[in-house]
Amino acid sequence: MNRSVPALAVLCLAALTACGGGGGSENSTGEPRPSATRSQQAAPAERPAGLMVTPAEVKGFAVKPYDDEFALANSSSEMTADPPACAPLALAMNQLPLGEPQEDLTRVLAPESQGLNGTQTYVTLATYAPGGAQAVPADVKKAVEACGDGFTAKGSNGSTVYETVAGQDVAPAGEETVGFTATTSYQGVSHTVHTQVVRAGDVVGVYFAADGTAMVNGRTSDAKLPPAVVKAQSAKLG
Repeated sequence: MNRSVPALAVLCLAALTACGGGGGSENSTGEPRPSATRSQQAAPAERPAGLMVTPAEVKGFAVKPYDDEFALANSSSEMTADPPACAPLALAMNQLPLGEPQEDLTRVLAPESQGLNGTQTYVTLATYAPGGAQAVPADVKKAVEACGDGFTAKGSNGSTVYETVAGQDVAPAGEETVGFTATTSYQGVSHTVHTQVVRAGDVVGVYFAADGTAMVNGRTSDAKLPPAVVKAQSAKLG
């Protein structure tokens, strides 16, 4: 079952409508949802909230809460990959923190001028104990090299097949950064998503871009990360 593509489309549309949360997936199994999603639990993590980019720092972009009601998984422990070596990529592309973070927070950004069309960028920030973030970029790079032929991400709410993965050159950011693209299909239409992982000290930022409206409307898409968002957020990480 390729559930997260339509689910991602719902997430994107919800982000553009103040996270109203309506809608559903045609692949719905009727399985019960967790009683509380990450977005419904306690207030935003204090340190990631202070490091998260604001609308004033990325003029022209709306910055909205992330509603994970339709997410593939609601926690990192619920996510696996086949083959297992690809697990870091599954986490990064599903707004879940890698490694063993102390706190994490996700926000959704979209150009205010695009209305209900176009790319949404998901920014997930995670903070770690001293030294705890250092392995994250290397783990992602190793997974990219191992998973070029694709993999299946499996969560508590379904699974998604990523057909290809490829490393991508990205602008320097933080102390370490790694970028990659992945392709997935929904109803016979191919979609390319872009991800960049940035480490600055004991903080990791994961930036993920997808065009959910194209998925819903049956249009092919290649959702690139907005340079202004990447630059502003990476600069704020220090």
